[in-house]
Amino acid sequence: MKKLLTRLLLLGVIVAAAGLWLTRPKHVDENNFNNLIGDAEHGEMVLAAAGCVSCHSEPESESETSLAGGRRFETPFGTFVAPNIYPAADTGLKGWTQSEFASAVLLGSSPDNSHYYPAFPYSSYAKMTAQDVADLWAYMSSLPAVERANEPHEIGFPFNIRLSLGGWKLLFFNDDWVADADTPELERGRYLVEALGHCAECHTPRNALGGLNESEWMMGAPNPSGKGRIPGIAPAVLDWSAGDIAYYLETGFTPDFDSAGGEMTEVIRNTSRLTPEDRAAIAAYLKALQ
Repeated sequence: MKKLLTRLLLLGVIVAAAGLWLTRPKHVDENNFNNLIGDAEHGEMVLAAAGCVSCHSEPESESETSLAGGRRFETPFGTFVAPNIYPAADTGLKGWTQSEFASAVLLGSSPDNSHYYPAFPYSSYAKMTAQDVADLWAYMSSLPAVERANEPHEIGFPFNIRLSLGGWKLLFFNDDWVADADTPELERGRYLVEALGHCAECHTPRNALGGLNESEWMMGAPNPSGKGRIPGIAPAVLDWSAGDIAYYLETGFTPDFDSAGGEMTEVIRNTSRLTPEDRAAIAAYLKALQ
């Protein structure tokens, strides 16, 4: 019996070690990123398309470049508080390298080798190009920093166990495209919607563990705060024309003479800064969804 218990204990240790290894935080190859030269001018567009300010601006801030954090996001798993992400701020990302930033954005892994919660939409950003990540870092690094101390997330057991996020990534995290794209315009629209714009993070329902339900892609979802529902934007539930969608993304006005409200007003502030071609590509992608 003693030998059996010893073997079972050893087996348990081996299984646990294998699990920790399989679910460990991953990091990008430093050689692939630290030598990339970012274009800050293009990075300004990436910042807008990726909606960074919408989450990381200070509460009540009207600035188009505020990244000092502090906004609170209520979800069924707890309340998440956006951090300060100014690269030059002592209370932000000071000391980070470009490759460490890339690991956070593309893989949800921190410089101290821990997992980020997927409230940070790295599961969408994983599809970003390396050059866009470098351009974004270059632009963010050019901004005058604002000091604002980060606040801890308010998450109860068992969701406060960050090690479990490695298991979540193993189940739900990948960089596969969801929709097909057979033209340059659709490819661009897919990149803007599925990667930079991370539209599915709000407009697609989730399962009990917080993974996106791709079988109902862009069909609408409950609001994570518990207040109301986020509307669907797939053709099955939105009968707008491509022109209607592009105009809405530019102005915030709907075909029935209403206007964007709530958090969508900040999305419109971002999409209005894109080129007309990019807004048309987003519209084309949405209209092509099955």
